[in-house]
Amino acid sequence: MEFLTLAFVQRALIAAALVGVSSPTIGTYIVQRKLSLLGDGLGHVAIAGVGLALMTGSAPLPWAVGICVLGAIVIETLRQKGRATGDIGLAVLFYGGLAAGVLMASVAGQGAGGLSSYLFGSLNTVSTTDLWVVGGLSLVILIIAVGLSPQLFTICADEDFAKTLGLPVRLYNYLIVVLAAVTVTTAMRTVGLLLVSALMVIPVAAAQNILPGFRAGLGGAMGIGLGSPLGGYLTSIFADLAPGAMIVLITIAFFVISWPIAALLHRNHRAGPKDPPTAADLAGRPALAPDRDPARGGPPDQPASLLPTGPS
Repeated sequence: MEFLTLAFVQRALIAAALVGVSSPTIGTYIVQRKLSLLGDGLGHVAIAGVGLALMTGSAPLPWAVGICVLGAIVIETLRQKGRATGDIGLAVLFYGGLAAGVLMASVAGQGAGGLSSYLFGSLNTVSTTDLWVVGGLSLVILIIAVGLSPQLFTICADEDFAKTLGLPVRLYNYLIVVLAAVTVTTAMRTVGLLLVSALMVIPVAAAQNILPGFRAGLGGAMGIGLGSPLGGYLTSIFADLAPGAMIVLITIAFFVISWPIAALLHRNHRAGPKDPPTAADLAGRPALAPDRDPARGGPPDQPASLLPTGPS
């Protein structure tokens, strides 16, 4: 275990843990809105930002964050105005962002090869500056996504009900997609822009399989998101494999394992103790509903429901 004393390994583990916890946190709301492929679309937009950075000779992360956030705002605006459905918007993100990124990388003289470390991740090359940036952005994501969880969940579950509560639905919708864009760009050095959606969606799906309720599911998704990158990176070191791909495969393994666990929990729930028999069951007669209005002497209702009767 001497490799754990190496500085680049420590930086990689910290970055993987930060991204692993923050990605499913915002991914919970993305899944609730049935936009599970949004991370993929934003990842392709971020490729355009990386290509622009390569062409101008500047740092990729600020450009990727800016372009990705701008693309997320445009798509959400089109969705809210009804000028484009979610699927059409995602298609524009996929192909337009990818084509623009490759084109600008080619103009910079690097081609698609210059984008590979951002497309599939490069944990071992995370610098101290990268770590501080990833840590700061991940902290912002966690504070907002967890601190505003009641409001964000209400909007994702039922926008009409959220409006009746007086919540600024439009503002929160923009906030969700902006946080998703920031999450995508912070993860491009860990699993890569093409695989980041796996960390946003799969831990959430696995947690929802076995944990009932929003808060339990959110906590479970964050736990799986923490374990998958750490386990995937350590496995990649021992097996000499690509860290980003191994992280995604470990995450999928958690999801596959959640299926039989969910089936077992469901079976145990169905086989649990049933409600005790009512007095009507024991007497062998149907239960009658109370009077409609005893104070006015109204007639009794018809039987609300006929409970199972005993042998006559």
